[in-house]
Amino acid sequence: MKEIVIIGNGIAGITAARHIRKRSDHRIIVISAETDHFFSRTALMYVYMGHMKYKHIKPYEDWFWDKNRIELLRDHVEKVDFINKKLHLQKGGSVSYDQLILATGSKSNFFDWPGQDLTGVQGLFSYQDLEKMEANTVNVKEAVVVGGGLIGIEMAEMLLSRNIKVTFLVRETSFWNNVLPQEESEMINRHILRRHVDLKLETELKAIKGNEYGRVTDVVTNNDEHIPCQFVGITVGVHPNVGFLRNTDLEIDKGILVDDYLQTNIPDVFAIGDCAQVRNPKAGRKPIEPVWYTGRIMGHTLAKTLTGEKNPYNPGNWFNSAKFFDIEYQVYGEIKNNPDETVDHLFWMHKDGEKSIRIAFDKKSRRVLGFNLMGVRYRHEICDQWINEEARIEEILPDLKAANFDPEFYSAYEKALVEQFNKRFPEHQVTLKTKRGLFSTFFN
Repeated sequence: MKEIVIIGNGIAGITAARHIRKRSDHRIIVISAETDHFFSRTALMYVYMGHMKYKHIKPYEDWFWDKNRIELLRDHVEKVDFINKKLHLQKGGSVSYDQLILATGSKSNFFDWPGQDLTGVQGLFSYQDLEKMEANTVNVKEAVVVGGGLIGIEMAEMLLSRNIKVTFLVRETSFWNNVLPQEESEMINRHILRRHVDLKLETELKAIKGNEYGRVTDVVTNNDEHIPCQFVGITVGVHPNVGFLRNTDLEIDKGILVDDYLQTNIPDVFAIGDCAQVRNPKAGRKPIEPVWYTGRIMGHTLAKTLTGEKNPYNPGNWFNSAKFFDIEYQVYGEIKNNPDETVDHLFWMHKDGEKSIRIAFDKKSRRVLGFNLMGVRYRHEICDQWINEEARIEEILPDLKAANFDPEFYSAYEKALVEQFNKRFPEHQVTLKTKRGLFSTFFN
């Protein structure tokens, strides 16, 4: 029986622990300084907004850990002795290991702005950040959110739920247009403005000002505009939480470097989740992907390797999902904001300007590359299957109703998308299947 120690109780670390336990009798110790128990990080915003309590975002009951013999230790690892396989803890004492899993997650980015250490300035990633935000927004009337990504728009929604006026600084020409195609990006611009957020595009933070008590009072932008506020949310991305591991024998670039089996350069030491940087990522994938589902896959993959079934990490097709206030967003496969000349997009937008379907496909082979959905939900497993099977767009369009995951009485928009395709490509006419499965398809 081995002693396996996991630093970090996020989705990656806990998935590894659960699957190691399912497959072995090894001793498992999970160390985290953040919380006693694993929780859903993406649900923190709903605790702040009053939709849930903290106990509601814990996927497992507190008795689950003892029952499954997963030991939880609330402490901070100050130093790792890789030679003697020992962890030195902040509260004193040490923990030995046979195999070590580093699942230390991310930290919010800060870029040395003047005034960033003032009270009322913070990021949003950890449970401690949520507690800090609760304290920092008491009696706040005006807030500034810096950064045009998913965490930024979540923080804006959180603040609005408490009737706090929000100014949103986005340095790009349109919201998240380094990821979203132009039409979807502009859709979110409109949606943000409809929620009475003061969206300032092509605007960056220059400095943060405060009063004699060390509390933020306003920000200065790159346009030398002064914006009064009592709270500043810094949401300009995250970076791997690896500071305490630097200046050791562990090879670190931006994240902890791992091979195809999530092994570091040190024997019996592995890294998974946000802190891991894959040396040779799959085509179309990034070395570091701080996304919930990749952490889960890494945890499951490593559990197999550590219990006798050596298994390379394979993230599969890209997937992500989020909410922009009321608009749900899903992406499956490869959707580039600026596709090259080899790729075509079939795109449909509802007349209300808040729903859209985009399908990317290769111009030559006509195989489907990806799906981008706003305000419409498709089934992950079906979209994934079509991409893996290299199905042609003419082959999938008749079956789009099978992919639709919206509730029964929601409106469906596959017919409009097919009509648009037939107008653009009359030589590849398709007909949508009926509910009984009767259909005709005509294509070359």
